[in-house]
Amino acid sequence: MTLDALVAHALAEDLAGAGDVTTESCVGAEVRGAGTLIAKQDLVLSGGAAASATFAAVGVDWSAIEEDGSRVQAGSVVAEVAGRLRDVLTAERVALNFLMRLSGIATHTATVVAAAPEGLRVVDTRKSTPLHRALEKAAVRHGGAHNHRFGLFDGVLIKDNHVEAAGGVTAAVAGARAHAHHLLRIQLEVETLDQLAEGLACGVDAFLLDNMDDATLAEACRIVDGRALTEASGNMTAARIAGLGGIGLDQVSVGGLIHQARWVDVSLEVTRA
Repeated sequence: MTLDALVAHALAEDLAGAGDVTTESCVGAEVRGAGTLIAKQDLVLSGGAAASATFAAVGVDWSAIEEDGSRVQAGSVVAEVAGRLRDVLTAERVALNFLMRLSGIATHTATVVAAAPEGLRVVDTRKSTPLHRALEKAAVRHGGAHNHRFGLFDGVLIKDNHVEAAGGVTAAVAGARAHAHHLLRIQLEVETLDQLAEGLACGVDAFLLDNMDDATLAEACRIVDGRALTEASGNMTAARIAGLGGIGLDQVSVGGLIHQARWVDVSLEVTRA
């Protein structure tokens, strides 16, 4: 879904065909003015494109003061809007919801990235809000982390259910190797060192080391010894990630970058012209 379509659906959800009955009843149709969007706490900004598109959909001009990815202090102005105040007020909540949710993801992501040892890459997962994935993955980037595959179409990740359905690790990898084109790397999720050894024998390109304790992760990285990319996943908190340096691990994937992020506070203050 395009951003414009997502915004249109979000506005339609709020208006439900009947319009903004509060604003239309107490604000004149020709009254114009401006609005100031203010960060109410320290945050990493994300969602500017979505908020801008929301205001644009109702004919309101948007002027960014801070760009997505910026670290913003509490009390700072992040953007200004101008137009008919009816339109500003109608778009207010949808635009702020985008900003608050996505800036929350970027802000949370930045704390996880800051905890990671040098050289350890932090990536997201597909645990995202349906139809909001592009925005949420952009927020992850704004927070300083990286994106894993976007969907099922752009990377081979053989998980435990694939292994079971295929009849084993070797069969699953052979099937993927036969059908995936040459530009797709094959990643295999493993939970034990025995599965890791079987995957190495199959020549997989990357391992998802799932729900292993720290000692097992270190042993897995020693066994792989640079022959494939190593990625740890499962119960990855900032505190735990901070202790994973020096074991040869390439990256950690953290679904919580998105699904454990808390909204931040951004407000809109309007002034009648």
